[in-house]
Amino acid sequence: MKVQYFQDTDTLYIELRASEIVETRDLDPNTLLDVDKDGNICAITLEHASERTDIPHFTFEQVAA
Repeated sequence: MKVQYFQDTDTLYIELRASEIVETRDLDPNTLLDVDKDGNICAITLEHASERTDIPHFTFEQVAA
C-alpha cells in the first residue's frame, strides 16, 4: 500500500494494491476509483484533499489479529 500527497494539485492518491488498472470510475466529482479486470479497487484518488481530509495528521496503525 502506498499513499502519496501532491501538494501542487492538492491531490491524495492511495494505492491499495499494485495491479494493472483497466478502468477508472467516478465515485463523485472529486473522487476516482481505479479498478482491475476483476472489478477490485486498486487505488483511490481524492481531489481537493486538504479540504476533505486531515492530511497533516495522517497515521497508520496495524492492529494484530
